[in-house]
Amino acid sequence: MGDAWTVDRIGDLSGRVAIVTGGSSGIGLETARELARHGTYAVLACREEARAENAIRSIREEVPGAKVEWLLLDLASLRSVRNFAEAFNARFDRLDLLVNNGGIMLVPYGRTEDGFERHFGTNHLGHFALTGLVVDRLVATSASCIVTVTSAAYRFGRLDFENLMYTNGVGYTPFGAYARSKLANLLFAEELDRRLQGTEARSVAAHPGGAATNLGRRATERRIYGTLLPIFERLSQSATQAARSVLRAATDPNVRGGELYGPGGRLGMKGPPVLLPPKPIATDEAIARRLWSACEELTGVRYPSPGG
Repeated sequence: MGDAWTVDRIGDLSGRVAIVTGGSSGIGLETARELARHGTYAVLACREEARAENAIRSIREEVPGAKVEWLLLDLASLRSVRNFAEAFNARFDRLDLLVNNGGIMLVPYGRTEDGFERHFGTNHLGHFALTGLVVDRLVATSASCIVTVTSAAYRFGRLDFENLMYTNGVGYTPFGAYARSKLANLLFAEELDRRLQGTEARSVAAHPGGAATNLGRRATERRIYGTLLPIFERLSQSATQAARSVLRAATDPNVRGGELYGPGGRLGMKGPPVLLPPKPIATDEAIARRLWSACEELTGVRYPSPGG
Protein backbone atom coordinates (compact mmCIF):
# COMPACT_ATOMS: atom_id res chain seq x y z
CA MET A 1 0.00 0.00 0.00
CA GLY A 2 2.83 2.33 -0.93
CA ASP A 3 0.42 4.75 -2.52
CA ALA A 4 -1.88 4.85 0.53
CA TRP A 5 -3.35 8.28 1.26
CA THR A 6 -1.93 10.03 4.32
CA VAL A 7 -2.49 13.42 5.94
CA ASP A 8 0.87 14.49 4.54
CA ARG A 9 -0.94 14.94 1.25
CA ILE A 10 -3.10 17.74 2.65
CA GLY A 11 -2.01 21.03 1.15
CA ASP A 12 -2.00 24.55 2.55
CA LEU A 13 -5.52 25.43 3.75
CA SER A 14 -4.74 28.95 4.96
CA GLY A 15 -7.64 31.35 4.68
CA ARG A 16 -10.27 28.62 4.72
CA VAL A 17 -13.00 28.27 7.33
CA ALA A 18 -14.36 24.96 8.58
CA ILE A 19 -17.12 23.85 10.94
CA VAL A 20 -16.60 20.49 12.64
CA THR A 21 -19.58 19.24 14.64
CA GLY A 22 -18.65 17.14 17.62
CA GLY A 23 -15.23 18.72 17.43
CA SER A 24 -14.37 18.46 21.12
CA SER A 25 -13.46 14.77 21.15
CA GLY A 26 -12.75 11.66 19.10
CA ILE A 27 -12.78 11.83 15.33
CA GLY A 28 -14.10 15.39 15.36
CA LEU A 29 -11.23 16.63 17.48
CA GLU A 30 -8.62 14.84 15.36
CA THR A 31 -10.21 16.22 12.19
CA ALA A 32 -10.19 19.76 13.57
CA ARG A 33 -6.61 19.36 14.78
CA GLU A 34 -5.34 18.32 11.35
CA LEU A 35 -7.31 21.04 9.55
CA ALA A 36 -5.87 23.64 11.94
CA ARG A 37 -2.38 22.23 11.41
CA HIS A 38 -2.74 22.99 7.70
CA GLY A 39 -3.98 26.54 8.21
CA THR A 40 -7.76 26.25 8.42
CA TYR A 41 -9.77 28.42 10.82
CA ALA A 42 -11.64 25.65 12.63
CA VAL A 43 -14.92 26.22 14.44
CA LEU A 44 -15.67 23.49 16.96
CA ALA A 45 -19.44 23.09 17.07
CA CYS A 46 -20.37 21.21 20.24
CA ARG A 47 -22.43 21.36 23.42
CA GLU A 48 -20.07 21.63 26.38
CA GLU A 49 -17.85 24.65 26.80
CA ALA A 50 -15.41 22.96 29.18
CA ARG A 51 -14.77 20.08 26.80
CA ALA A 52 -14.46 22.50 23.90
CA GLU A 53 -11.91 24.60 25.77
CA ASN A 54 -9.92 21.46 26.62
CA ALA A 55 -9.99 20.50 22.94
CA ILE A 56 -8.80 23.95 21.88
CA ARG A 57 -6.01 23.79 24.43
CA SER A 58 -5.01 20.36 23.12
CA ILE A 59 -4.91 21.62 19.54
CA ARG A 60 -2.89 24.72 20.39
CA GLU A 61 -0.37 22.71 22.41
CA GLU A 62 0.35 20.65 19.33
CA VAL A 63 -0.21 23.39 16.74
CA PRO A 64 1.02 26.71 18.19
CA GLY A 65 -0.90 29.61 16.72
CA ALA A 66 -3.76 27.39 15.56
CA LYS A 67 -6.85 29.32 14.53
CA VAL A 68 -9.65 27.58 16.38
CA GLU A 69 -12.70 28.58 18.39
CA TRP A 70 -15.85 27.14 19.93
CA LEU A 71 -19.48 27.92 19.13
CA LEU A 72 -22.33 26.30 21.03
CA LEU A 73 -24.25 23.65 19.11
CA ASP A 74 -26.61 20.99 20.43
CA LEU A 75 -27.65 18.83 17.49
CA ALA A 76 -30.56 17.46 19.52
CA SER A 77 -32.19 20.91 19.58
CA LEU A 78 -33.42 22.71 16.47
CA ARG A 79 -33.45 25.91 18.50
CA SER A 80 -29.75 25.48 19.21
CA VAL A 81 -29.03 24.62 15.57
CA ARG A 82 -30.73 27.82 14.45
CA ASN A 83 -28.90 29.89 17.06
CA PHE A 84 -25.58 28.41 15.96
CA ALA A 85 -26.24 29.12 12.29
CA GLU A 86 -27.30 32.68 13.07
CA ALA A 87 -24.14 33.28 15.12
CA PHE A 88 -21.87 31.71 12.50
CA ASN A 89 -23.44 33.58 9.57
CA ALA A 90 -23.13 36.86 11.46
CA ARG A 91 -19.40 36.32 12.03
CA PHE A 92 -18.19 34.63 8.85
CA ASP A 93 -18.78 35.53 5.22
CA ARG A 94 -17.43 32.23 3.92
CA LEU A 95 -17.59 28.51 4.73
CA ASP A 96 -15.18 26.25 2.91
CA LEU A 97 -15.83 23.04 4.77
CA LEU A 98 -18.66 21.65 6.86
CA VAL A 99 -17.92 18.34 8.60
CA ASN A 100 -21.16 16.79 9.86
CA ASN A 101 -19.52 14.51 12.40
CA GLY A 102 -21.19 14.83 15.81
CA GLY A 103 -23.60 12.21 17.02
CA ILE A 104 -24.67 9.51 19.46
CA MET A 105 -24.58 5.72 19.29
CA LEU A 106 -26.52 2.85 20.86
CA VAL A 107 -28.43 4.87 23.45
CA PRO A 108 -31.71 3.74 25.00
CA TYR A 109 -34.96 4.94 23.45
CA GLY A 110 -35.65 8.58 24.09
CA ARG A 111 -36.68 11.80 22.38
CA THR A 112 -34.94 15.06 21.60
CA GLU A 113 -36.14 18.50 22.62
CA ASP A 114 -38.25 18.55 19.45
CA GLY A 115 -39.75 15.11 20.00
CA PHE A 116 -37.58 13.17 17.55
CA GLU A 117 -36.11 9.74 18.31
CA ARG A 118 -32.67 10.57 19.66
CA HIS A 119 -30.44 8.85 17.09
CA PHE A 120 -32.41 10.15 14.12
CA GLY A 121 -32.89 13.61 15.62
CA THR A 122 -29.26 14.10 16.63
CA ASN A 123 -27.30 12.24 13.97
CA HIS A 124 -29.44 13.14 10.99
CA LEU A 125 -32.06 15.86 11.47
CA GLY A 126 -29.68 18.12 13.40
CA HIS A 127 -27.18 17.96 10.54
CA PHE A 128 -29.89 18.28 7.89
CA ALA A 129 -31.07 21.51 9.52
CA LEU A 130 -27.57 22.85 10.15
CA THR A 131 -26.47 22.31 6.56
CA GLY A 132 -29.59 23.97 5.21
CA LEU A 133 -29.07 27.01 7.43
CA VAL A 134 -25.47 27.58 6.29
CA VAL A 135 -25.79 26.34 2.71
CA ASP A 136 -25.80 29.90 1.37
CA ARG A 137 -22.33 30.43 2.81
CA LEU A 138 -21.16 27.14 1.29
CA VAL A 139 -22.52 27.93 -2.16
CA ALA A 140 -21.00 31.43 -2.05
CA THR A 141 -17.55 29.99 -1.27
CA SER A 142 -15.48 28.62 -4.14
CA ALA A 143 -14.87 24.85 -4.11
CA SER A 144 -16.59 24.30 -0.77
CA CYS A 145 -17.30 20.84 0.57
CA ILE A 146 -19.77 19.16 2.94
CA VAL A 147 -18.57 15.90 4.47
CA THR A 148 -21.24 13.88 6.24
CA VAL A 149 -19.89 11.16 8.49
CA THR A 150 -21.83 7.92 8.17
CA SER A 151 -20.95 4.42 9.38
CA ALA A 152 -20.61 0.97 7.87
CA ALA A 153 -23.72 0.25 9.95
CA TYR A 154 -25.77 2.02 7.26
CA ARG A 155 -25.86 -1.33 5.45
CA PHE A 156 -28.21 -2.62 8.13
CA GLY A 157 -30.40 0.49 8.22
CA ARG A 158 -34.05 0.45 7.20
CA LEU A 159 -36.29 3.46 6.72
CA ASP A 160 -39.90 2.99 7.82
CA PHE A 161 -41.59 6.18 6.70
CA GLU A 162 -44.70 5.24 8.66
CA ASN A 163 -42.68 5.12 11.88
CA LEU A 164 -39.41 7.01 11.37
CA MET A 165 -39.29 7.98 15.04
CA TYR A 166 -40.17 4.62 16.59
CA THR A 167 -43.24 6.21 18.15
CA ASN A 168 -43.59 5.18 21.79
CA GLY A 169 -40.57 2.95 21.29
CA VAL A 170 -42.40 0.56 18.93
CA GLY A 171 -39.85 -1.53 17.03
CA TYR A 172 -36.93 0.24 18.69
CA THR A 173 -33.50 -1.29 19.15
CA PRO A 174 -30.40 0.82 19.79
CA PHE A 175 -28.50 -0.68 16.85
CA GLY A 176 -31.48 -0.49 14.49
CA ALA A 177 -32.03 3.16 15.31
CA TYR A 178 -28.34 3.97 14.95
CA ALA A 179 -28.15 2.15 11.60
CA ARG A 180 -31.26 4.00 10.40
CA SER A 181 -29.68 7.36 11.23
CA LYS A 182 -26.45 6.42 9.44
CA LEU A 183 -28.34 5.30 6.32
CA ALA A 184 -30.18 8.63 6.41
CA ASN A 185 -26.80 10.41 6.63
CA LEU A 186 -25.57 8.70 3.48
CA LEU A 187 -28.81 9.21 1.54
CA PHE A 188 -28.63 12.89 2.55
CA ALA A 189 -25.04 13.27 1.36
CA GLU A 190 -25.92 11.75 -2.03
CA GLU A 191 -29.10 13.77 -2.50
CA LEU A 192 -27.44 17.00 -1.36
CA ASP A 193 -24.76 16.59 -4.01
CA ARG A 194 -27.42 16.19 -6.68
CA ARG A 195 -29.09 19.37 -5.48
CA LEU A 196 -25.78 21.24 -5.54
CA GLN A 197 -25.27 20.57 -9.24
CA GLY A 198 -24.65 23.88 -11.00
CA THR A 199 -22.68 25.25 -8.03
CA GLU A 200 -19.04 24.84 -7.03
CA ALA A 201 -20.01 23.12 -3.76
CA ARG A 202 -19.87 19.36 -3.41
CA SER A 203 -21.24 16.88 -0.89
CA VAL A 204 -19.41 13.66 -0.01
CA ALA A 205 -19.62 11.01 2.69
CA ALA A 206 -17.06 9.25 4.85
CA HIS A 207 -17.19 6.39 7.28
CA PRO A 208 -14.36 6.04 9.78
CA GLY A 209 -14.50 2.28 10.26
CA GLY A 210 -13.94 0.99 13.76
CA ALA A 211 -12.73 3.80 15.99
CA ALA A 212 -11.56 3.80 19.59
CA THR A 213 -13.63 6.80 20.73
CA ASN A 214 -16.18 7.43 23.47
CA LEU A 215 -19.11 7.40 21.03
CA GLY A 216 -20.22 3.93 22.07
CA ARG A 217 -19.68 4.44 25.79
CA ARG A 218 -23.34 3.63 26.54
CA ALA A 219 -23.14 0.33 24.66
CA THR A 220 -21.84 -1.62 27.62
CA GLU A 221 -25.09 -0.96 29.49
CA ARG A 222 -26.60 -3.79 27.43
CA ARG A 223 -24.99 -7.16 28.01
CA ILE A 224 -24.70 -8.19 24.34
CA TYR A 225 -22.94 -4.95 23.40
CA GLY A 226 -20.67 -5.20 26.42
CA THR A 227 -19.67 -8.69 25.29
CA LEU A 228 -18.99 -7.63 21.71
CA LEU A 229 -17.21 -4.37 22.56
CA PRO A 230 -13.77 -5.93 23.31
CA ILE A 231 -13.89 -7.72 19.94
CA PHE A 232 -14.86 -4.50 18.20
CA GLU A 233 -12.01 -2.65 19.88
CA ARG A 234 -9.45 -5.19 18.69
CA LEU A 235 -10.63 -4.63 15.14
CA SER A 236 -10.62 -0.86 15.53
CA GLN A 237 -8.09 1.90 14.99
CA SER A 238 -7.32 5.08 16.90
CA ALA A 239 -9.37 8.23 16.49
CA THR A 240 -6.40 9.80 14.69
CA GLN A 241 -6.36 6.96 12.18
CA ALA A 242 -10.14 6.91 11.83
CA ALA A 243 -10.18 10.62 11.03
CA ARG A 244 -8.20 9.95 7.85
CA SER A 245 -11.33 9.01 5.90
CA VAL A 246 -12.99 12.27 6.86
CA LEU A 247 -9.88 14.29 6.08
CA ARG A 248 -9.40 12.70 2.68
CA ALA A 249 -13.04 13.32 1.76
CA ALA A 250 -12.64 16.92 2.94
CA THR A 251 -9.29 17.86 1.38
CA ASP A 252 -8.28 15.55 -1.47
CA PRO A 253 -8.72 17.57 -4.70
CA ASN A 254 -9.44 14.36 -6.58
CA VAL A 255 -12.57 13.62 -4.54
CA ARG A 256 -15.80 14.05 -6.49
CA GLY A 257 -19.24 14.92 -5.18
CA GLY A 258 -21.41 11.98 -4.20
CA GLU A 259 -18.47 9.72 -3.35
CA LEU A 260 -18.00 7.66 -0.18
CA TYR A 261 -14.64 7.16 1.52
CA GLY A 262 -13.73 4.67 4.22
CA PRO A 263 -10.97 2.36 5.45
CA GLY A 264 -9.66 -0.05 2.82
CA GLY A 265 -8.56 -2.77 5.22
CA ARG A 266 -10.23 -5.99 6.30
CA LEU A 267 -13.97 -5.71 6.93
CA GLY A 268 -13.66 -1.97 6.34
CA MET A 269 -12.76 -1.51 9.98
CA LYS A 270 -9.28 -0.04 9.63
CA GLY A 271 -6.67 1.00 7.09
CA PRO A 272 -5.95 3.98 4.85
CA PRO A 273 -9.02 5.66 3.30
CA VAL A 274 -10.16 4.55 -0.14
CA LEU A 275 -13.07 5.25 -2.46
CA LEU A 276 -15.91 2.80 -1.70
CA PRO A 277 -18.98 1.82 -3.73
CA PRO A 278 -22.12 2.54 -1.68
CA LYS A 279 -24.64 -0.27 -1.34
CA PRO A 280 -27.70 0.08 -3.61
CA ILE A 281 -29.89 0.95 -0.62
CA ALA A 282 -27.93 4.21 -0.25
CA THR A 283 -28.16 5.22 -3.93
CA ASP A 284 -31.93 4.94 -4.41
CA GLU A 285 -32.90 8.42 -5.60
CA ALA A 286 -36.62 7.95 -4.99
CA ILE A 287 -36.04 7.01 -1.36
CA ALA A 288 -33.56 9.88 -0.97
CA ARG A 289 -36.11 12.39 -2.29
CA ARG A 290 -38.82 11.03 -0.02
CA LEU A 291 -36.50 11.25 2.96
CA TRP A 292 -35.53 14.80 2.00
CA SER A 293 -39.17 15.90 1.89
CA ALA A 294 -39.83 14.28 5.25
CA CYS A 295 -36.82 16.05 6.78
CA GLU A 296 -37.91 19.44 5.46
CA GLU A 297 -41.33 18.91 7.05
CA LEU A 298 -39.90 17.71 10.35
CA THR A 299 -37.29 20.46 10.73
CA GLY A 300 -39.00 23.33 8.95
CA VAL A 301 -35.72 23.95 7.10
CA ARG A 302 -36.14 24.22 3.35
CA TYR A 303 -33.21 24.37 0.99
CA PRO A 304 -33.07 26.44 -2.19
CA SER A 305 -34.40 24.71 -5.30
CA PRO A 306 -31.94 22.19 -6.83
CA GLY A 307 -29.34 24.01 -8.91
CA GLY A 308 -30.94 27.33 -8.19
